[in-house]
Amino acid sequence: MDPTYKARKEAFVSNLAGSNLSDINAVAFVAPASVLLWSALQSRLSFFTPYSPAALLTDFILNVLAILFSTTAYSSAPVLLNIFLITPAVLLYLTQPPHRSQQKAKPPRKTVNTDGSSPDQAGSLPVHPFLTTYRAAMMIITCVAILAVDFRVFPRRFAKVENWGTSLMDLGVGSFVFSAGVVSARAVLKSRASQSKKTPFIGRLIQSARHSIPLLVLGLVRLWSVKGLDYAEHVTEYGVHWNFFFTLGFLPPFVEVFDSLTALIPSYEALAVIIAIAYQVALESTNLKSYILVSPRGPDLLSKNREGVFSFLGYLAIFLAGRGVGTRIIPRGTSSTQTPRQARNSVITSLGIQVAFWLTMFFFNSSYAFGYGANILVSRRLANMPYVLWVAAFNSAQLLLFCLVETIFFPSVHRATGLEGEQERNAFATSPILHAFNRSGLAIFLAANLLTGLVNLTVPTLDVKTPQAMAILVVYTGVLTGLALVMDKYNVKLRL
Repeated sequence: MDPTYKARKEAFVSNLAGSNLSDINAVAFVAPASVLLWSALQSRLSFFTPYSPAALLTDFILNVLAILFSTTAYSSAPVLLNIFLITPAVLLYLTQPPHRSQQKAKPPRKTVNTDGSSPDQAGSLPVHPFLTTYRAAMMIITCVAILAVDFRVFPRRFAKVENWGTSLMDLGVGSFVFSAGVVSARAVLKSRASQSKKTPFIGRLIQSARHSIPLLVLGLVRLWSVKGLDYAEHVTEYGVHWNFFFTLGFLPPFVEVFDSLTALIPSYEALAVIIAIAYQVALESTNLKSYILVSPRGPDLLSKNREGVFSFLGYLAIFLAGRGVGTRIIPRGTSSTQTPRQARNSVITSLGIQVAFWLTMFFFNSSYAFGYGANILVSRRLANMPYVLWVAAFNSAQLLLFCLVETIFFPSVHRATGLEGEQERNAFATSPILHAFNRSGLAIFLAANLLTGLVNLTVPTLDVKTPQAMAILVVYTGVLTGLALVMDKYNVKLRL
C-alpha cells in the first residue's frame, strides 16, 4: 500500500470523539423497527410465505439495507427512517386481522412428567425467534460497519473513539461478545439438566482451550495478513499484534474458570459486576490507566499489546453478563403451575429487570447522578466499567424490544408448550435472511473481513464519491446475504 495513502487511512480512523447516546440509540433502533414492519407484513398478510423473489427482495431491503442506510445515507436523520418503518407496521397491526395459520395455538398436552413438565418438553430447550433475530441483526450491523467505516459516507462519529466516548462501532464490538455470552448459556443449561456426572474442571478447561485454538489461529492469520500486506491499522485499538480474534479466542478458558465460581456466587451478572469493579479499581488506584493510554510502547509484548491484554477483562465481564441473561430467557419455563403466557411474561419481566439494573448501574457509574455518581467516562479502549455496563444495558434493551415484537405479532410461538410443531411456528415468525445470518454467523463474519480487506486493497475508499460508495456497500451486503442463504439452504456449517 502506498505509504502516503496508508497514512491518510490511519488518520481517517484516529483521534475520533464518537457521538452521544441518543444518536447511537436512534440509529440502532432501526433494527427492531425493521423487524417490526417485517413481522406486521408476515403476521397480517403472510407476505413472506411462500418465499418468492419479491419476498426475498423485501426481506433484504428491510433487514439488511435499512441497517446499511441508517449508518450512511440516513445517518443524519435516523428518526425519519424509523418513522418510515414503524408507521406502516402500526397501520397493518390496527387494520388487518392476524393470519389464520397463527390465530390459534395447538392445545397443550394434558399429560405431565413427575417434575411437572410435558413429555416433549423434558430436557429440551426451545429455539426463540426473537433471539435469532437479535443475533442476526447484530451480525448484520457489524458486517456493514467494518467496511462502511472506510468510506466517507460513513460518519466519523460512528467510528471507534480514540480514548473516551461512545460510538456505534464501539457498541458493536461489545455487543458481539455479549451475544456470544447469551447463546453460550444454552450449553450451561443443558449441562444443568443432564443427569450424567459433570465433567471435572480440568477436563472442561482442556475442552474449552481446544475451542479456542481455531480462533487463535484466525488471529494469527489476520496478524500475518495485516503485517504482510502492509495494511493500514489503528494500533491504539488493540495494540501492535493483538486483534479481536485473540480476544474471542482467550474467552473460553477464562469463562470456564469463572463458571466454576458459580458454586460460590450463583449469578453470572454478579460475577460480571465483580470483575468490572475490580478492574475499574485497578485503573483508578494504580498507574494502570496511564500505562495503557499514554506510556511509550516498550520492546516487550505486553507493552506493545497492552490495550488488548487489559481490555480483555472488560470483555470477559461482558460475556458473563450475556451468559447471565441467556440463562434466564432461553428455558421454556412452562410447567404444571405456569402457563405459556405466564412463562413469556416472566421472560419479559426478567429482561425488563435486566435493563433497569444495567441502566441504573450505568447512570451512577458514568455521571454525577445528583451528586452520588462516579462520573467515569466510557472507554472502549480500556473496556472499563462504564463500557461494560453500557453494552449490557443496550443489549438487554434490544433483546426486550425483539421479544415484545415477537410476543405481539406471533403469539403462537410462546403459547406452545413443547416441541411439536415448533419448527413450523418458528419458521413463520423468523426472517429467512436473519435465520441464515444467525446460523452461519462465524462464516459470514470471516467472509466480511476478507471482503473488507479485498475492497480496501483494490479500491481507494477515501476518494470514492457517495453514489459509488453506496453501490459498493449494497453489492457487499448482497454478497454476504447470498452466501448466508446458500449456506443455510445446503446446511453448510462452520463450527468452532
